[in-house]
Amino acid sequence: MTYQEKTMLARFLEYFLEHVDNQDIEKILKKTYDLTERTIETLKNIFQQEGAVIPLGFTANDVNKGVPKLFDYLYEPMFLQMMGKIETSLFALYSTMSYRQDIRKLYKSLTANAQDMFDHCTQFLLDKGVLVRPPFMTMPKEVTFIKDKDYLSGFNLLKATRSLNAIEVSLIHHAIENNLVGLQLMIGFAQVANDKQVKEYFVKGMKLSMDVETTLGEYLREDYIEPPATPAGKATNSTIAPFSDKLMMYITNLLGSFGLGSNALGGAFSLRSDLPLTMARLAQKILPFLKEGGELMIKHGWMEEPPQIEDRKQLTKA
Repeated sequence: MTYQEKTMLARFLEYFLEHVDNQDIEKILKKTYDLTERTIETLKNIFQQEGAVIPLGFTANDVNKGVPKLFDYLYEPMFLQMMGKIETSLFALYSTMSYRQDIRKLYKSLTANAQDMFDHCTQFLLDKGVLVRPPFMTMPKEVTFIKDKDYLSGFNLLKATRSLNAIEVSLIHHAIENNLVGLQLMIGFAQVANDKQVKEYFVKGMKLSMDVETTLGEYLREDYIEPPATPAGKATNSTIAPFSDKLMMYITNLLGSFGLGSNALGGAFSLRSDLPLTMARLAQKILPFLKEGGELMIKHGWMEEPPQIEDRKQLTKA
């Protein structure tokens, strides 16, 4: 999984470096690319030492050089900031699943690198004034405890629904912010995909992203908070693909899975009963979308099969 994600990221970075026109962004891209290439070589060595085949992942064949820019103003750091969130989550999880000392050390290092990438991109975007900060709130002056069980309710017809608490606002803001980057990705991919079914799939992704933003944004608007939005990172009008359909389908699946996890987290930590139900309804839309994407990838021969546990039933069959 790490090898596939890192080879995908390397291809995106190669494309970004071809078009970058800002020296500060170029430094971030080059540093990230060097670390990514180093990680890929480390992973290759691990596979070879264990006598395992090296996965195919994504190669130079998945990038089309010399094509027009597909994403505009500051999309590169916006994309990398989102990837920093994804990688930090994934690599921290993988480190807790690993028992070999060298693998734990590897994922500890990769988690730190991902956090560093996120920090650099976040600060750059804040300095440029295009990253919308989460809403400010009045600081509490004393400790209080919940006394009314209606605090947990989001469907009380006799009372006004309580305002969102800080945790709920943060989780909703986080989900919408990630969705904005994903929406532009879906728009760009829908414009350039070569296969008709794949193009239609990305159009569905556009509509799903809009649905997520509208649904979650309404919770903020009810409390007179404007959902996050930015003028940066829009898709251009190019219709020439910089990436293979295979690569675009993979990153869509990765982002969809991350969105599904974020929704689950948002539902788990929300104390208002309507929020987990809304998150569950969105998940019911995301899951079939991911399933359809998996079926498309299998149909075209784009999904590498993970190493399989030995089929003892087959091996012991008389």
